[in-house]
Amino acid sequence: MPMLATLLCSAYMPPIHFFTAMARSGEVVIEQYDSYSKQTWRNRCMIAVDSGVQSLTVPVVKGNSKQLMRDVRISDHGNWRRLHWNALKTAYMNSPFFIYYTDDLYPFFERRWEFLIDFNTEITEKILELIDIKANIRLTDRYLKLPDMVDLRHLIDPSVTPRQSVGEYWQVFKSENGFIGGLSILDLLFNTGPEAKLLLTAAGK
Repeated sequence: MPMLATLLCSAYMPPIHFFTAMARSGEVVIEQYDSYSKQTWRNRCMIAVDSGVQSLTVPVVKGNSKQLMRDVRISDHGNWRRLHWNALKTAYMNSPFFIYYTDDLYPFFERRWEFLIDFNTEITEKILELIDIKANIRLTDRYLKLPDMVDLRHLIDPSVTPRQSVGEYWQVFKSENGFIGGLSILDLLFNTGPEAKLLLTAAGK
């Protein structure tokens, strides 16, 4: 019996547990007809820094209260691309694998995308490629009320604790802060490199 596709919301440099689900499924459907709401992973991620955790938020152009995710535009306010890249560099320049992935990821902080859904999708596809996870991503063509797939759209809410994620791994500031979970996939990638695939695959079984 073929494995069901996994339905997720679009997220900015998504949390590790999103990739656990993607590694398990191999076929990923991204919801783009859901209502956009603030304080979710749609336009922000978390990274580990020397003082604990830092949130990186992509500014968006204000729309109406019923705006769909597919219509959300990225704002150029505050030179956020440079700020986000500098934050990543400061946080992970001493990690074992940051330097290996710089050339692949830096272009995402140079180019301008108009829509958040496109930016999120393309950087997620690049990260999947770097981890060597074979997952086909497609976007919904309508809102799926009763999807015939594994529906994990609720994971877009940061307050939701995922059932499956990787265990503890080495982190740059682990001796200062202890292990911090729930971070962006980039934390796992920069700290574990090629091992990230093994950790994600094992967690998804």
